[in-house]
Amino acid sequence: MTQNQDMTRGKPLGLLFFFALPLMFGNVFQQLYTVVDTAIVGQGVGMDALAALGSVDWLNWMFLGIAQGFTQGFAVLVSQKYGEKDLEGMKKVAGISAKLSLWIALGVTGLGQLSLPLLLLLLRVPEELRGLAILYMRILLAGFPAVMFFNYCSSVLRAVGDSRTPLQAMVTAALTNMVLDWIVVFVFGWGIAGAAGATVFSQCFSGFLCARKIYRTPELHFGGEQLRGEPVLQRNLMGMGTPVAAKNIMISLGGMVLQTIVNGFGMSFIAGFTATNKLYGLLETAAVSYGYAVTTYVGQNYGAAKIRRIQKGVRAAVYLSLGTSVVIAAVMLLFGREITGIFISSDVPEVAAAATDTACLYLYVMSVCLPILYILHVYLAALQGMGHTMLAMVAGLIEFGLRVGVSLVVGVTGYTTGIFGAEVAAWTGSVVFLVPWYYRKVREAGKASLP
Repeated sequence: MTQNQDMTRGKPLGLLFFFALPLMFGNVFQQLYTVVDTAIVGQGVGMDALAALGSVDWLNWMFLGIAQGFTQGFAVLVSQKYGEKDLEGMKKVAGISAKLSLWIALGVTGLGQLSLPLLLLLLRVPEELRGLAILYMRILLAGFPAVMFFNYCSSVLRAVGDSRTPLQAMVTAALTNMVLDWIVVFVFGWGIAGAAGATVFSQCFSGFLCARKIYRTPELHFGGEQLRGEPVLQRNLMGMGTPVAAKNIMISLGGMVLQTIVNGFGMSFIAGFTATNKLYGLLETAAVSYGYAVTTYVGQNYGAAKIRRIQKGVRAAVYLSLGTSVVIAAVMLLFGREITGIFISSDVPEVAAAATDTACLYLYVMSVCLPILYILHVYLAALQGMGHTMLAMVAGLIEFGLRVGVSLVVGVTGYTTGIFGAEVAAWTGSVVFLVPWYYRKVREAGKASLP
């Protein structure tokens, strides 16, 4: 496995940084799916289409969170088997995970399509935006198996230390998506439906590239024998994946409550809020990448029973995360108005100016508090790497409560700019919960590993 990385040896700081670096580039290109969709739709279709995308942002994130949650949970056991050097067991885990991922993808697609009109009603999507929003979401939901496919393949590869193949897949797919977006919107005039279709096609392509690497890696290439039976292993994998997916669902539901409040603040506020929300993914790109690196690092070392090495690695990840978040925040504070302006276009200058002001204020609030989000990703990833995914679910419940609480207060008081504090409150509450639990669990693991 030439591209795979054994993270049970070597200096933690260098291992984590160089493992996370390709993931950062990959995540940047993955976010370009969303950013390019938004920019092209906003400039090529109009503000109504941009607002329609924004009105279902959290709904879209929920379905993505389900795919990421289950596959990340499954991959924890893959990384632990790799750390144990149990390659046959790792192949079995990869096979059963693939079967479970397929079942989940088909189930979520069906339920999502059936419940979509009700979900848009609950989100209070304005009537004039509902047609565009439902068209966009139906196409994305039809492509959900492709999203699950890519996330499964990339999670398995990351679990064994391969961060380069997901990068290559995402770069290729993102470039494909950008070209297709431009063609379907500006050449063919297919509007919001064309942008959604281009995204689905690109996800299929990226999944295929990662699957090809798994097929060509003997230690991961599984067949029919690895797909049969194993009810105990299936339960264990679902026990790992379900809490992470549930955490993402709860975070999304909290975001949907927030979105219902935002959807009542008018078109320019929705458009400005949407513009910054699209940048949210870019703001946390490095945090997500460090999180993936920490999960793989902790999982492999947990499987190898190297608990002190886990502690050293988490400390290194905290230093990396804090430094990176400060740099990103500084860039956004300096150039935030120019960046958010990329997404906003209107024939009415006053509307465009109001939307830009909303986008900038939201971006500045998130940038100042960005170190909190980065610390959250490190400790959450460390606990998941040790297999404590139930704690991740509790953290998601805390985020849900705080996000909803702030949103409801804003809805009652009408203090619109207060909505920008909902995300920060959610991050802070989760960090306060997770950090003590990490130190408790790592101490317990250290005592258990003593002879």
